[in-house]
Amino acid sequence: MDVKYINPFVAAVRNVFHTMLGVEVKIGKPYVKDDERASADVSAIIGFSGDAAGCVVISFPKDVGVKAASTFAGMELGEDHPDFADALGELANMVAGNAKKDFEGVEISISLPSVIIGQSHKVSRSNTFPRVVIPCDTSLGQFYVEVGMKIEKAATVSTG
Repeated sequence: MDVKYINPFVAAVRNVFHTMLGVEVKIGKPYVKDDERASADVSAIIGFSGDAAGCVVISFPKDVGVKAASTFAGMELGEDHPDFADALGELANMVAGNAKKDFEGVEISISLPSVIIGQSHKVSRSNTFPRVVIPCDTSLGQFYVEVGMKIEKAATVSTG
């Protein structure tokens, strides 16, 4: 997958976490994921369809997910709170929507978020295209953004 398709997600995660949680995100070295195991205990998933097929997965260790959801909601949200999954799903939705705006000339629809909670869960990956993992470090802790997508139509990616 071309790095120009990863950069919108890097910019989006930085923007969303800065704006909505008030935290800065330091980006680690991206790498290609070679298995289906989740990078952490909680994964928020947004699918892509249209001129692009694939998904973005934001995976958190449980404690980091709790801190992120609580900061976002402005109240304590433990993993058993009914709004915990919704908060993390909405963060993933904002990241996907923010990245989507940088794909010019490409019609991309994003799905409603799905959130999986549990150690050792699997998020199936496509055999057609790899998923790139972007390690992210914040004052809340480390989490991972995974992007796997295939662009069906030539895209112009905004750099602004």
